[in-house]
Amino acid sequence: MKKIILIKYGELSTKGDNRHIFISILKENIEKALQTEYKIIKNHDRIYIETEQIDETVKALQNVFGIHAIVVCYQVANEEEVIKEAALNIISNMSGDTFKVITKRANKDFPINSQAMNNLIGGHILKNSNLKVDVKKPDIKIKIEIREEYSYLYSKEIKGLGGFPVGVGGRALLLLSGGLDSPIAGYLTMKRGLAIDCLYFESPPHTSLQAKNKVKQLTKKLQKYHPKINLYVVSLTNIQEQIYQTLPLNYHITILRRFMIAIAEKIAQEKNAGALVTGESIGQVASQTLESIAVINEKSTMPIIRPLICYDKSEIIALAKKIDTYEISIEPFEDCCTVFIAKHPVTRPKLNLVKEHEAKLPVEKLITEALSKVAKENISEEKHDLL
Repeated sequence: MKKIILIKYGELSTKGDNRHIFISILKENIEKALQTEYKIIKNHDRIYIETEQIDETVKALQNVFGIHAIVVCYQVANEEEVIKEAALNIISNMSGDTFKVITKRANKDFPINSQAMNNLIGGHILKNSNLKVDVKKPDIKIKIEIREEYSYLYSKEIKGLGGFPVGVGGRALLLLSGGLDSPIAGYLTMKRGLAIDCLYFESPPHTSLQAKNKVKQLTKKLQKYHPKINLYVVSLTNIQEQIYQTLPLNYHITILRRFMIAIAEKIAQEKNAGALVTGESIGQVASQTLESIAVINEKSTMPIIRPLICYDKSEIIALAKKIDTYEISIEPFEDCCTVFIAKHPVTRPKLNLVKEHEAKLPVEKLITEALSKVAKENISEEKHDLL
């Protein structure tokens, strides 16, 4: 028996004529994730990985979107006696008193149908062990997949991340703030097949180097799911100071968010991204009411994806803990959205009034100046290089 890893596709199986594209990108992403020696074979229904380093490979696969399940299994010849002996050998090394055999005969040329194979394998195990059959709540399940070239036997599946392979849906730009919400928004966006880059807005000296380092650490966490994530940094210092000096305090955050969206859209277009992504959730803060979101949206011509729009805080915290960003996100360093914040920011802004306030500022000049100093951050070092 040869021990290999079998990958189940799950949602990818629904993709019809485009299925081969999804599977090819999944294979590429798996190859990028693996640091071990391996041989990989893909077909319409499964991906198979041969490697001597099973545990390390399984761990890496658990961070790849598009995988429904990871199965460590045994590959054997498509012969009745070989399959029977393999099943007995596997179950003899497992603990439990009852068992059930589940056969899937994908290869219709195999002469014995699924139910007959269940009976044959089950009878062989009963005859050669002390186990009993329990079809409802067995201690052990022996699963057999009979495919074109080989049969595959296993007992357990490891749940994958699901979703679609990163890259099948294009690219988006994530506004990564350093708080709880935006890293999760990035994670969920990748789960739906979009590759992402990250954009962080800083406001030195009002925001600290520690705040930027938080964002670098969060980007590293997201790179676990797709290594090719870039982090771009834009300074909003001049914009924030001019807003503070010129405009009513209660409109600061709404107008600042409009500047951020306008700048982000320009960068997204330059980087061939088709959408922006934010971590907004309805009603969580003043800039996230329906009225505020509508006014902020008006500044963009491209889609703005908000994966957390209907999540509550407890759900967001649970997800942050799941993807290991929680402890980083709660570090108490201010981001630009908390600088000069009003005690009572407007929650139902009117677009015509917002535009009247913006007209007091040299909006296009401020945006152009900010874009002239976009920096690509080396997240593994402290160095800050201008593009």
